[in-house]
Amino acid sequence: MVGRSRRYRLSDTAQQVVGGFLLAGPFVVTEEVWLLASHMGPVHVLATVVVVFGIGYGALYEADDDRDPDREADVAGVPIRFVSLMGVAYGSVLVLAIAVTAPTTFAVQLGLEPAFPALAALTAKAVCVGAIFSVVGAATADSVF
Repeated sequence: MVGRSRRYRLSDTAQQVVGGFLLAGPFVVTEEVWLLASHMGPVHVLATVVVVFGIGYGALYEADDDRDPDREADVAGVPIRFVSLMGVAYGSVLVLAIAVTAPTTFAVQLGLEPAFPALAALTAKAVCVGAIFSVVGAATADSVF
């Protein structure tokens, strides 16, 4: 990547979106993900968030010597590229889940109450699980392209 500018551009987010959706898709429609999510407690949710943030940061700044988070534009001290990555990692899973009606489909299939509070909680947990995979795709696409 000699000679290539490593500054954040909107096209970087577009690349993240492609990678995030690509890896999120298979997990959004997998019953096992929703079953796992249905049994997760707050500690498990927090653990998945830490994993996603760790993978994202590591992939963007530790695995790529061309990037320095201290030299990137930021929002409240957080690099915009990282903010974008987190939005894509979680957002792509959420959009896909809603688009294919996964929350209601799997809630009913798992015998859970399909009322909004229960669906929202189940969806949030499943999004946290799916984001583990989505962040890998999003960060890889950002780094490779």
